[in-house]
Amino acid sequence: MINKEELIKLAERPFKKLCEEADRLRFEMCGTEFDLCSIVNGKSGRCSEDCKYCAQSMYYQTEIPEYPLMDEEAICSEAAYNQEKGVARFSVVTSGKRLSDIEIEQLCRTYRKIAAEKKISPCASHGLLTEDQFKKLKEAGVVRYHNNLEASERFFSKICTTHTQKDKREALRRAKKAGLSICSGGIIGMGETMEDRIDLALELRDLGVNSVPLNILNPIPGTPLAAQKPLSNEEVCRTVALFRFALPKASIRLAGGRGLLPDKGRMAFRSGANAAISGDMLTTAGISINRDLEMIEELGYKVVKCND
Repeated sequence: MINKEELIKLAERPFKKLCEEADRLRFEMCGTEFDLCSIVNGKSGRCSEDCKYCAQSMYYQTEIPEYPLMDEEAICSEAAYNQEKGVARFSVVTSGKRLSDIEIEQLCRTYRKIAAEKKISPCASHGLLTEDQFKKLKEAGVVRYHNNLEASERFFSKICTTHTQKDKREALRRAKKAGLSICSGGIIGMGETMEDRIDLALELRDLGVNSVPLNILNPIPGTPLAAQKPLSNEEVCRTVALFRFALPKASIRLAGGRGLLPDKGRMAFRSGANAAISGDMLTTAGISINRDLEMIEELGYKVVKCND
C-alpha cells in the first residue's frame, strides 16, 4: 500500500507519465466500468454553517434560490428523469448541518417509493445525522450516504469553523455502521497544497471510502473564496492521478466545477478518474447527461454501478 512519502514523490513526476501510469492502474483495478450519478438540490439555502466555498451559507450574500425540503412528487420526478437518461445513481442533497427527524421521515417515504418503483439506486446527503437516522435511511432503501470531508484535517479549519472534519468522519462511521456504503471526497483549489490533497486521499482511504467525489472550486461571487484563481486542467489531472494511486480500487468521481475545465474532464478520465456526477450541481450549472454519455462511450467506458 502506497504511503504519503511515496505519493509526494509521485507528485513530482513528469505530468504525462504520471497520468498515463494512473490510467493504467485504473484499468488494472477497475477495468472499463464507469459509475455515473446525478443529484438534486432537495433543500436550498439558509445553511447555518460557514463553509467559505458555499453559496448556501446564511453568512454570505449570494443570489441563489432558497426553499424548504422538496416534496415527494418533485423528487421522484427527478429520479425518473435521470433513470430514463441512463444514470445509475441518484442522490438528494440538502442544505444545513443536519435534517430534523420530521424531515428524515418525509424523505424516507420518498426513498421507499424510489427504491420500489425505480431501477436507479437511491443515495442521500443530509449532513451530520444520528445513527438512528442513518438506520431509517437504510431501511427506506437508501444504498449510499455522502458526506465530503472537503479538505485535509490540517486545512479544514481554514474553510469552516462551525463544525470540524472530525464531525464528518464520525458521521461517515455511523452511516457505515448502519449498513450504508459511504461516499466522501473534497474540493480542490481552495488554497490548499498538494500535500493537503494527499493527506485528504489517505484520510479517505483510512475510512474505507470507495466512492470519492473530487470537486474543483467554482469561485462564487459573495463567498470568501470568490477571488480564488481556478485550477488549471493539468493541476486537476495531476491531483486525480495521485488520488488513483492512493485509492486504486475506488470510483474517483469528477463532481462540481468540472464545467470549468476546457475539455469538461476528458483528460482527467484518462488520468485515473472513472466516475462523475452528471447534470446540474447544487447551485451551479453542470454538464448535460447526454453530453456525458457521449464522452463516456467515446473513451471506451461502460456505465455500471460500482463499489456498492
